Amino acid sequence: MKGAVARERAEGETRVAATPETVAKLIALGASVTIETGAGTLARIPDEDYARAGATIAPTAEAAVSGADIVLAVRRPAAATVSGAAKGALVIGTLDPYGNEADIAALAGAGVTAVAMEFMPRITPAQVMDVLSSQANLAGYQAVIDAAVAFDRAFPMMMTAAGTVRPAKVFVMGAGVAGLQAIATAKRLGAVVSATDVRAAAGEQVESLGAKFIMTDALKDASGSGGYARELTDAEKAAQAELTASHIAKQDVVITTALIPGRPAPKLVTRAMVESMLPGSVIVDLAAERGGNVELTQPGQVVTTPNAVTIVGYTNVPGRLATSASQLYARNLVAFLDTLIDKKERQLAINWDDELVKATVLTRDGAIVHPNIKVA
Repeated sequence: MKGAVARERAEGETRVAATPETVAKLIALGASVTIETGAGTLARIPDEDYARAGATIAPTAEAAVSGADIVLAVRRPAAATVSGAAKGALVIGTLDPYGNEADIAALAGAGVTAVAMEFMPRITPAQVMDVLSSQANLAGYQAVIDAAVAFDRAFPMMMTAAGTVRPAKVFVMGAGVAGLQAIATAKRLGAVVSATDVRAAAGEQVESLGAKFIMTDALKDASGSGGYARELTDAEKAAQAELTASHIAKQDVVITTALIPGRPAPKLVTRAMVESMLPGSVIVDLAAERGGNVELTQPGQVVTTPNAVTIVGYTNVPGRLATSASQLYARNLVAFLDTLIDKKERQLAINWDDELVKATVLTRDGAIVHPNIKVA
């Protein structure tokens, strides 16, 4: 049983799908592991560390993947990259299939079994495998750090002989994993924090972190399935927008976190809302990769509006913490692989009827098998 990791080819991707820690765990499960040279460089993991953990270092992606039974990736690899893997090899990563169905079909044509980790069900047994949560947690933290840098003023209240500096006011939109971490981080930096979410149950979590929960009376609850919010009605959208508009005008920092995999990000902050903010205010849009929650976000860029509001639109926020993000992501992958390997035989033994497998497998035996992926 051979596991392989190639260097990520996607522009701006700094993470890697295995660390020396997880290489050792894979070897303990019975796998040999081959890493393409330089795969961990941007995550500050040199080839020597992988070699000390027991991995073989290969000069090219093709050499690393050749004959592999398991290929681990962060982003969806090209079909040509994995074509040399063993027939039916598992290709495991965040594969982003929606809108990229042709690329998924190409993976099917390459004869590999493509597994999308972002489809992992959000159930208790799978928490340790939840790549969306592990990466969102870091994104929420980094959003506050990026905001603090762009804000160029102090976050906490400071009482000095020269007078008092008031604390920054931070508003977090969305109290999922990223939002809750953003709240906690902003509080640790001394800001006055408020937050909103369309799910009423989030209020208790927000307040437990010391932030004020903001929710319109017109919106009783918009909890949906899988831990996400349901689509709001037009009346609910209008009420939520009115609440947001009045609150945003008083804030120094706004962090938006509304992102659902495979869907365009909902627009929560309009141009008029941005224009109502004071000069020097900052917005960090964690949904920039899907178009952004803010009308004026430019994905991949940091822009300043005519009224001197900075909008931060980085598209790979976890990748800004490449070492930490890689550590957590790699552990997610190994936790899933642990359920797919027969410990006695030290070989893959996949139960195709397992709910985690059925939820995440996109291709098998040369065909797309996931019911939600359609090729025109």
